[in-house]
Amino acid sequence: MKDVYAALLLHNAGSPINESNVSKVLTAAGITEDAVKIKALCIALDGVNIEDALKQAAVVAAAPVAGAAGPAAEKKEEVSEEKKEEEAAAGLASLFG
Repeated sequence: MKDVYAALLLHNAGSPINESNVSKVLTAAGITEDAVKIKALCIALDGVNIEDALKQAAVVAAAPVAGAAGPAAEKKEEVSEEKKEEEAAAGLASLFG
């Protein structure tokens, strides 16, 4: 995962993502990573539009949160309305009883 962070830092800086640069970033951070992992990452990222990938990941990550909040919020409103009605009825009952 550290090598992915290094690649993202390089991307953000506008530097090419290659084995040498990823190794330099990791070394500067005091991290020793296996050269095979770095090479595999660079090969996997070759030709990938990182901006598009990040945008797509943000959309996917946000979708479940937005969908989950909707029904929960509706249930909370329904419960609070029912609770208000019950409290009002209990208040009126105390006047007559």
